[in-house]
Amino acid sequence: MAEYSRSARGTFTSTGAAQAVYLPFQPQVVSFKNYTAAKTPANHGIPSAYWDVDMGQGFAVCDLFNATPVLTTGAVETNGISTFSAGLLFQYGSQIAISGITKASPAVVTTGSAHGYSTGDVVIFEGLYQSSTTGMPQLCGIPFVITVTGSTTFSIAYNTNQSSYTALSASPSGAYVKKVLYPFLYAPGASVITAIGTGTTTTVTTSCPHNFVLGQQVCVHVPTAWGTTQLNSLPNNTIPGQPTYYYVTTVNSSTQVTISANSTGYTAFATNQTVAQVNAGLTFAQICAVGDVNTGGVQISAGSVLYPPPVVNGVNTIGGPAIQGSFVNNTRQGFIIGAGATTGDASSVLVGATSDVIYWEAFLYDYS
Repeated sequence: MAEYSRSARGTFTSTGAAQAVYLPFQPQVVSFKNYTAAKTPANHGIPSAYWDVDMGQGFAVCDLFNATPVLTTGAVETNGISTFSAGLLFQYGSQIAISGITKASPAVVTTGSAHGYSTGDVVIFEGLYQSSTTGMPQLCGIPFVITVTGSTTFSIAYNTNQSSYTALSASPSGAYVKKVLYPFLYAPGASVITAIGTGTTTTVTTSCPHNFVLGQQVCVHVPTAWGTTQLNSLPNNTIPGQPTYYYVTTVNSSTQVTISANSTGYTAFATNQTVAQVNAGLTFAQICAVGDVNTGGVQISAGSVLYPPPVVNGVNTIGGPAIQGSFVNNTRQGFIIGAGATTGDASSVLVGATSDVIYWEAFLYDYS
C-alpha cells in the first residue's frame, strides 16, 4: 500500500434498506461479502459485489444466484454503491422517470421503474409539467420525506388536490425524481414549510425532518405568495430593525413543531400556488434555526433554553448566557450500499435481506 492510501473494513446487519457506512475518507473502491447469502444459496441472492469510482455513482458488479441456484454474475445500474461527503456538497441518486402523480392528499407518486427507495428517504422532483401551463411544478425543488407504498409507488405528505394542480399521467417528458443521498448538510438545518396552523401558539409542518429540539430558537421566512407573512422575522413593526424570533415549545413529530408565536388572526398559509407563479420564480417558505452560540454549550438546567458561554483557553467566548447555537456542520462522509436490483433479476437486492450479515472493505488510493 502506498504511503497515503487509506483502507477500512467492517460489518453490519442488513435491514433490507440502503445502508450508509461512515468513514474518515471517501473510498474509490468498495467490496463486500454477504455471509448469509453465501452460506445458504437461494434464488436472487447476492453473495458479493464490487464497485470502483470509475463505474460512476450508484453502480456495482456482483455475483448472483439464479433459480437453480447456480452462481452467475450481474450488474446493478441504479441504487448500487455510491459515496457521499455531507457538509461539502449535495449528492443525488440517479434520475427515475415519473409515470404519474395523483391529485390527492397525500399525493401518490408512481415511477416508470422500481425506485428502490425506503420509507424515510428524502427525494427531490424536477420537470413536473403535464403541459407548458399545467402539472405540478410547484413541487419541484422541495426536499420531501417519503412513505413507500410499493416497488413503483410512494407518497408525500402534501395536498395536490387543489385547483392550481393538474394530475400527472402518461409519463410526461422530463418528469423525474431523484434521491438526496445525504440530505442533512447542517444540523438542525433550514426546512421548507408545507403547512402552518395559526392560533395562540403556531404549528409548523415541514416537507422533511427539521431536526429541531425543545427550546430551539427559530425564525420564519414566508414570501408573500404563501400568506402568513406576519410571522416573518423582519420587518419587526414593534422594534424596527430587530428580528422577531420564536422558541420551539413542542416537537410534535420529525416534520412538525409548535413554536411560541401567537398567530391568532394571521393570514392563512396557502399552498395552492399556480404554474404561472412557478414560471415567474416562486420561492418557498422556510423555518430556520437561529442562535448566538455555534460552538455548543451545556444547558444551565433541565428545560432551560439558556446556555452558558463556551470557554476557550479559560476565557468566555461571549459576555454571558446565550441561546443554543443555530447550525453545526455535518462533515460525515463514506459510502452507501443501496437496495438496487441487478439488470437481469428485478427481485435481487444488493444490500441483501433483513438480518443478512455483511462484511465490507473500502479503499482510497493516493495514486490511481
